[in-house]
Amino acid sequence: MNMLVTGGAGFIGRWVVKRLLEDGHKIVVLDNLSNGRIENIQEFQENKNFKFIKGDIKDQGTLNEVFKEKFDIVYHLAASINVQDSIDDPRTTFFNDAVGTFNILEKAKIQMFGKNGRMDGAGWILDSGEDTYPCKVVFMSTCMVYDLAGEAGIDENHSVNPVSPYGGSKIAAENMVLSYYNAYKLPTVVIRPFNTYGPFQKTGGEGGVVAIFINNSIHGRDINIYGSGEQTRDLLYVKDCARFIVMSGYSDKVNGEVVNAGTGRDVTINELAEIITKSRVKVNHVKHIHPQSEIMKLKCNYDKAKIFINWEPEYTLEQGIEETEQWIRGTKLLK
Repeated sequence: MNMLVTGGAGFIGRWVVKRLLEDGHKIVVLDNLSNGRIENIQEFQENKNFKFIKGDIKDQGTLNEVFKEKFDIVYHLAASINVQDSIDDPRTTFFNDAVGTFNILEKAKIQMFGKNGRMDGAGWILDSGEDTYPCKVVFMSTCMVYDLAGEAGIDENHSVNPVSPYGGSKIAAENMVLSYYNAYKLPTVVIRPFNTYGPFQKTGGEGGVVAIFINNSIHGRDINIYGSGEQTRDLLYVKDCARFIVMSGYSDKVNGEVVNAGTGRDVTINELAEIITKSRVKVNHVKHIHPQSEIMKLKCNYDKAKIFINWEPEYTLEQGIEETEQWIRGTKLLK
């Protein structure tokens, strides 16, 4: 099949691209490199089934050029992903995450029904004058839309309560994605992976907590934890996450659905620091920059993914941390 991966040069995106290429598909990556890095996709550059386009999902001219090709599935991962940045600059996050997603949906709808396709009492009427082609959109949302978890974990019916413009923008985009399924029968699925970590994640200020903790431990630097450290996270290894994303695109069973992915195990940030540092460095607790954006307990119930697409995680937290540390030790990309 022919696939478009927006944000495909990002940390998670490059793993999705890798898996799709291994499955034998043709891949176009669209990324403006504001968060992604060309180094992440360097290994694919010589693959005849891979093409990279530097461009922005907010730019109509770029999207017009990209969608001259016909795509079987669009894996839409491009987004502003930093919670703290969204509080300081909500406009950028909203336009990237909500408006950008609307732009992708419109292009997919036009590909499927033509520019002049229309609804009547009998259903959707294709524009017979255009070359139409079915297209599915997989939208990657986030667990950060959810309210506080209980011990049973968060399933897809759990209440949402965005505590940052990042979460709010993702919910707005989710609603548009589902509305295109309901209004136009455009095949779409909303996926909510929990906190993902692993090789190729940035280890600096923009990176995830696991990568930052590992990198500091390796280099003998103190670890700083915001707040009490009693907040918990369900940490999903990136290879499991990428497999979930890809499988969500392959299966029609999840069309029109919201689906979680996680491990069903949450750990406090204090526990995580101990697992990673093995007491190699000092752990400090510092004042939270934006305490109002902190969700104190996140724990995933992934039963729906298991039932609908036969997905469940293969890596334990300890196995994932070990692979990530080996990668960080061996790479020259990150210091």
